[in-house]
Amino acid sequence: MNTSAKTVRFDENIMWVELSDGRMLGIPLAWFPRLLHATPEQRQKHELSYGGIHWDELDEDISVAGLLAGRGDGTHAGKVAA
Repeated sequence: MNTSAKTVRFDENIMWVELSDGRMLGIPLAWFPRLLHATPEQRQKHELSYGGIHWDELDEDISVAGLLAGRGDGTHAGKVAA
């Protein structure tokens, strides 16, 4: 499957990712503690690539394949790596 992220937006608790095939994914920010604890301005400073979404300032990379598989980053929301 050749699906990529087309747009990314946020509300208080959810990251909304529109995919190139027309699907819209709603992902809990709790799955990605760096995004959960980031400011709205930091969340908006993302780059879209063929395979996913990158936040240089937050050192966060999220793959579309991982989102489709239902995978978060594996850390707990209360414990962000330093």
